[in-house]
Amino acid sequence: MKRLSIALAALAFALAAQAQKTHRPQYDAACAEAFGPGEKLTYVVKYGFIKGGEGTFSVRDTVVDGRHVNHIVCGGQTTGLADVVYRVRDSYESYMDPETQLPVMSKRNIAEGRYRYNDKVVYDRQEGKLSKTVKRRDKPEEKKTEEMPDRLMDIVAAFYHARNNAFDDRLAPGDTIYYQTFFSNEIFPLNIRYKGKETIKTALGPRLCYKFAPVTEAGRSFEGDDDMHLWITADSNRIPVKIKFDMKVGSFVFELTKAEGLKH
Repeated sequence: MKRLSIALAALAFALAAQAQKTHRPQYDAACAEAFGPGEKLTYVVKYGFIKGGEGTFSVRDTVVDGRHVNHIVCGGQTTGLADVVYRVRDSYESYMDPETQLPVMSKRNIAEGRYRYNDKVVYDRQEGKLSKTVKRRDKPEEKKTEEMPDRLMDIVAAFYHARNNAFDDRLAPGDTIYYQTFFSNEIFPLNIRYKGKETIKTALGPRLCYKFAPVTEAGRSFEGDDDMHLWITADSNRIPVKIKFDMKVGSFVFELTKAEGLKH
């Protein structure tokens, strides 16, 4: 089920593209508290009508270099027959300072079939540098330090920052939220278009949601730049209840099955 592994990787929001216009600022002084330690969201992954995996988004409190941070983990794995055919265990982690809402460290652990890839990025805000460590299967560990832009984020931190600061009623259809992120050893812009509100059925019952279309990059896994959609509840929790990918290999859907430890 290599197709499923592609979808699970896409769940990490690896979306590099330029939007034509950005209506919302990248950062906002107003800050909500949409999530907190103890939150855990569980998803089923479907390829058409076939269930082939599950994903979880979780937040817990931990300590990095003497300060409390939110340890956010987005993970995906195959299940059932798909797990026998092509085993996938992927996780993307961000260690986010709850005060600045910026990551101090991020990690990526990929295990797909025999493929293995692990990286770790440490963000030094004071020096304006990031240090990255990469380990691939059967290859020596690689380390590198480089300059970084102010307020650079990893993909996971950018999404959780948006839950607190950008997913709200100030948006108008057509607006685009912009973040500068670091993913797969490169810096690229993450642009999220707002489509409007829509009520959908969820495991929590019918929910009014904000609908977004992160700008995808045509030519890789996607046909065009509007092939991913996500629905975020238009309430104080702002949780993703559905994520849909229209990819070259087919359509994948992540649907929320359980929400635990919600802030509100």
